[in-house]
Amino acid sequence: MAKKYIVDLSKDEKAELVSLTQKGRPGARKIKRANILLLVDSGKPDFEVAELLHTSWLTVLRTRQRYVEGGLDFALNELPRAGRLPKIDDKIETILTTLAQSHPPNGRVRWTLQLLADRLVALTRLESLSYEAVRLVLKKTISNPGSARNGVSLLSLALDSCGAWKISWICTLSLINLPFQ
Repeated sequence: MAKKYIVDLSKDEKAELVSLTQKGRPGARKIKRANILLLVDSGKPDFEVAELLHTSWLTVLRTRQRYVEGGLDFALNELPRAGRLPKIDDKIETILTTLAQSHPPNGRVRWTLQLLADRLVALTRLESLSYEAVRLVLKKTISNPGSARNGVSLLSLALDSCGAWKISWICTLSLINLPFQ
């Protein structure tokens, strides 16, 4: 049975793929796809290419198919992944950290994550927000909503233990150097 997707690289494409694999800058998957195309173009069978590159023959087949159907860029690059846009952007994150560092509402000793989430929904365009999302943002910004000094570590005024260690070391050294009597 003849192969359905035949890879025939031009000289420019080969040169681009060789330089891509030698630079090592793009991601590992992109380099692997470039190596697949180079080996397939040289005439090696799919199973042999898969063994050489420690991948599956299906990956080789898909890379070959993507090259024939869409060209070199389509074969090398991944399609954008589907996903939701984040609810909390930089502006809302700034509002949240400012809110967390402000005084808590009357009758409360400190901000809770749920209180912060509810207040943020009231202040912004968000329809809903979980306390877990608030926790992750505050964790990312290294903020502590219950602390007296939010988001900033207090300077440690611990004594330097070096002085005591040096004295101990000198005493030990003098004992070591004593001649045996």
